[in-house]
Amino acid sequence: MLTDPVATDVTTEVGPTMAVATPTPERPMSFGRAVAYGLLGYVVSRLCVAAGAGVRASQVVVDAAAEGEERPDNAVNLITGVLTSWDGLWYLEIVRQGYPRSIPDNITYFQEEARAAFFPVYPFLVRGFDVVFPGGDTLAALGVNLILGAIAVVLVGVLAMRLTDDAEVAARSMVLFAVFPGSFVLSFAYSEATLIVLVAACLILLLDERWLLAGLVGALATATRPNGLAIVAACVVASIIAIRARRDYASLAAPLLSPLGFIGFQVFLASHTDETAPWFRVQREAWAEGTSFGATAVNNTLSFLSSPLSSPTDALTAVSMFALVAAGWCAWKHRLPLPILAYVVVIVLFMLLPETVTARPRFVFTAFPLVIPVAAWWPRRDRIGWELVMVMCGAGLAVLTGLYASFGAIP
Repeated sequence: MLTDPVATDVTTEVGPTMAVATPTPERPMSFGRAVAYGLLGYVVSRLCVAAGAGVRASQVVVDAAAEGEERPDNAVNLITGVLTSWDGLWYLEIVRQGYPRSIPDNITYFQEEARAAFFPVYPFLVRGFDVVFPGGDTLAALGVNLILGAIAVVLVGVLAMRLTDDAEVAARSMVLFAVFPGSFVLSFAYSEATLIVLVAACLILLLDERWLLAGLVGALATATRPNGLAIVAACVVASIIAIRARRDYASLAAPLLSPLGFIGFQVFLASHTDETAPWFRVQREAWAEGTSFGATAVNNTLSFLSSPLSSPTDALTAVSMFALVAAGWCAWKHRLPLPILAYVVVIVLFMLLPETVTARPRFVFTAFPLVIPVAAWWPRRDRIGWELVMVMCGAGLAVLTGLYASFGAIP
């Protein structure tokens, strides 16, 4: 239950011999209790991720036994290996070696200099955390995201309270955010946890009209991931609204400062490698990433509908698109403020733009404000339906983690 029922009913006497029980109205949920629900959902969701990673660890042990190799002493290294796979390997290379001084011509993603494609805030945060956190940089990378994930859950709740003034909606928003299948990235050595914390903080600061702080936090967000540039759109829209309503030209601080993280990284990398626009070259050569303007997402979805079991990648694209459409419909019923809506729209456009890596649960996850209208739209009395959806999300989270861990699809 997401509300606090009163333990007993109030009995009212009617006439000399008859009494009826009058149900006592439910107390509104406090925000503190909502946060407790959200963090509980976060803990459960991390267990789902651990279960998915454990499947891969079991597979490795079975394969080793079948090939006559020595059985691993424990599963810790196997599971941390899962959680630092894919992009995590590149971030750890930055933690250990920094950025390359030169980048070979016609670089491929098999060459270590390809780490220049990844943004600096998360690996530098890991490097700092590693100084005080025992266990090495791998555990530091995972520990940072464990903490940032919990902070992100709470910030989603704060944002939901600001938009709805309803702690039950905030609780549902936090739980949905925590168990959404794309939230596996909060446990992998990926930069999405850092991005979401910074974006959520920036959006709250924009609502509070704290323009300078919003711009500074936004600048950190744009130095975290390429799609962090979506926060600039939120800053621009918030500033336009403030200027039109009150001639608040101080609001220009947010859109002027927020892109500086992206720009600063490009300037640093160009100077560091003594090359013009090295990041764009690495993206083009190592990952051969082009633009499809949504055609890839549509084609993958249609392929899934015509042959559902042929491609896990097509299935992930289709599920992501369906989730996005459903959340968009809820956002139409429960409108988000224009700056937040601008962020969501641009983040979705960034997701659909590429030709290779298109709609994925982790990219939908970065459009996290959409969990709030979903939670607000869902009928309060339909607790069974809501709980069923949460169970399905948790199962999807475990399955998705196992799928990526076994390299069964592009993450």
